[in-house]
Amino acid sequence: MSRTARTASVSLTLVLVVVLAGCGGGAGPTGELADTATPTETKAVTTTETGTDEIVEVHFINVGQSVSTLVVGPTGETMLVDTGHYNDDGAYVLTYLERRGIDRIDHLVVSHNDADHIGGNAAIIDYYETEADGIGAVYDPGVVASTQTYDRYLDAVEAHGVTLYETREGDEIRFEGIDVAVFGPPDPYLEDGARNENSIVLKLTHGETSVLLTGDAEDDQEAYLVEQYGDRLRSTVLKAGHHGSSSSSSGALLDAVRPNAVVVSSDYDSRYGHPTEAVLGRFADRSVPTYWTATHGDIVLVSDGRGITVRTQAAAPTDPLTLRDADDVDPGNQSVVADRARLGGGERTTRTAAPPTTDGGTPTGRSLVVSEISPDPDGPDREHLDDEYVVLENVGEEPLDLSGWTVEDEAGRTYTFPDRHVLDAGATVTLRTGTGTDTDADLYWGSGSAIWNNDGDTVIVRNSDGDPVLRETYP
Repeated sequence: MSRTARTASVSLTLVLVVVLAGCGGGAGPTGELADTATPTETKAVTTTETGTDEIVEVHFINVGQSVSTLVVGPTGETMLVDTGHYNDDGAYVLTYLERRGIDRIDHLVVSHNDADHIGGNAAIIDYYETEADGIGAVYDPGVVASTQTYDRYLDAVEAHGVTLYETREGDEIRFEGIDVAVFGPPDPYLEDGARNENSIVLKLTHGETSVLLTGDAEDDQEAYLVEQYGDRLRSTVLKAGHHGSSSSSSGALLDAVRPNAVVVSSDYDSRYGHPTEAVLGRFADRSVPTYWTATHGDIVLVSDGRGITVRTQAAAPTDPLTLRDADDVDPGNQSVVADRARLGGGERTTRTAAPPTTDGGTPTGRSLVVSEISPDPDGPDREHLDDEYVVLENVGEEPLDLSGWTVEDEAGRTYTFPDRHVLDAGATVTLRTGTGTDTDADLYWGSGSAIWNNDGDTVIVRNSDGDPVLRETYP
């Protein structure tokens, strides 16, 4: 059984002092569940026959060059990981929480004590302890900082008597409906207690889905995580470390996590260049769809235990190499999020799509179907674009003139069929992502990067008038 977190008190010298080792089986009480904590303002999720009745939401709040993540469990229990930058004193985060009726924070997790992660700690503790239903407990890695922001945070903890736990690798945070694994920081600390390299690292698991939060972990802590945990790091979604810095999200970590999507939280015009071209290149090499708070706005992951629906404020590109082609979304923007993609919780595989049939076995409502999808060829995606393809089949009894028809993915990337391309009855045509010479049987998108998401996407075909005639979602 993993050891429990240690309770800490706050001294006037602003040092976290361990006063009690072990707290009776868990990292402190979860506290009362929020009476009126509600999910996002968007439409409710309709669960499928393969899903569950329990919904978990993970909100990446757009706070500019910072990060703040809200987790809402199936019973309304809440966790807030980091609180934004010191320059806005938690205003963006507080507004977001208030608009969603979050009247209690059961778990306030401090990934590390840099001022751009604890900027709203004091204000949020003051607000919830005086005007709402309180803070259940605070979880801190125990590495101190010499900043006024850190001083104010500890003063608020002491003034309101909030329980604070020094939290390390192997500790438990009990959360109903979610398995919370604490993978960092280790004991002893890495790099002589450097704050970034000793971030609290959490893997949140709900059914077959999971989200890995790595704080500002850089190369040393990432290497430790890969060596220590290996395949246990496998997660549906990865929150990119250190705002998309080149010193984080290493190739080794990405290969261990194998995320179906990555979320980056940083400013649009980050003075640090976040996310850097180097890290975006690593995402692109692995064809990982990337969501950026600067262009997508608030990002909400909704898990039913079998898959994750991604909701964002803006419909921006997710190709890592075209993220900056979109306009920025200002922090504090109040527009509503909408469904953008569906991520599966399982392994990446080549999938065969079966057309819908009637009792007699004849495809219904359309003669064009998707008969096969190969979104994840062997080897690096960008070196095997011709092996990424969609096969379309005419299962009708008459030829189909596809001139001017289009194929697009969920992100809106579009291919247009050439003039006079006719698909005979019973024939197939393979649309390959890469570049080559078109034939009757093989067409080439001409893309320099992967189109179809490895973990799931939607193939949309429209006729020359722009009317949808086919929509096939995988997995």
